[in-house]
Amino acid sequence: MKIYLKLSFTIIALLSLISCNQISEHKTLKLAHGLDVSHSVHKAMLQMGKDLEEISGGKMDIKIYPNQQLGSERECLELLQIGSLDMTKVSVGVMENFAPKMKVLGLPFLFKNKQHSFNVLDGPIGKSLLNEGTQFWLKGLCYYDAGSRSFYTKERPVNSPEDLEGMKIRVMESVTAMNMVRSLGGSPTPISWGELYTSLQQGVVDGAENNPPSFYLSKHYEVCKFYSLDEHTVLPDVLVVGTHLWNSLNKQEQKWLQEAADRSVKNQRKLWAASEKEALEAVQKEGVEIIYPDKEPFAKQVQSIYDTYKEDKEMYSIIQEIRNTK
Repeated sequence: MKIYLKLSFTIIALLSLISCNQISEHKTLKLAHGLDVSHSVHKAMLQMGKDLEEISGGKMDIKIYPNQQLGSERECLELLQIGSLDMTKVSVGVMENFAPKMKVLGLPFLFKNKQHSFNVLDGPIGKSLLNEGTQFWLKGLCYYDAGSRSFYTKERPVNSPEDLEGMKIRVMESVTAMNMVRSLGGSPTPISWGELYTSLQQGVVDGAENNPPSFYLSKHYEVCKFYSLDEHTVLPDVLVVGTHLWNSLNKQEQKWLQEAADRSVKNQRKLWAASEKEALEAVQKEGVEIIYPDKEPFAKQVQSIYDTYKEDKEMYSIIQEIRNTK
């Protein structure tokens, strides 16, 4: 009997030691994205890494690979799927290829204003959509503010939808974005972010659409001198973790990572507001003409996109729920 008790205590002690080693084992998470290091999202991620190290008591940290060092947004998502990368930041427009219900967030003129979008993203709808990609080994942790997307062009300004007729406009690899440009009369052309500057220079496309900081930091203002703030979509970025990593973390480690991500959201929103103002002032100094077109004609012309969802009762229900959120 004494022998069995001794063995039992020994086994318990060994299991406790193994458990402690698993918790105390230091983990460095690899995070890759395509943005410049001066971007508000990158700065927020740097702080997230510091917060994670602090929250975890030095047991976890993050190594960041910016500027498409490890590939485009889609390529980084694919690296997450096979477990070769831990985390990435992508636009929701790209994420919709892996989490179809997320395409609702890319619908033009969906939100009344920025606060409306925050209420939706921070609430039950947004949190539910973060888990839409888990069947494809991708889990969303949080959303980052990416402002409003607007058109910038080379040869002529966009004052109305008619001005887009015949224009080749770069879009992300997003069906929703392509449908939006097509409904406004333009010709959508998917091109990776890293190749866009050269494509604009060489006339492969006549323009693109993005938020002010991205327009500024990419130096696309050197080629495109017209920026029409129609603000057609309020499309957030999403911080994604591969389920290969997430499922390998214990509950405590998952809690640490989620807390660090949540902190980074508040920090990034402040940084973003400042960067938007700075970007618009900077591109104007570089000779870009800022146009403030009447948004109503644009909103009316994309209504046909909403009509296509009437047969999809679940998606149409999500749309109505978003629009009714205060």
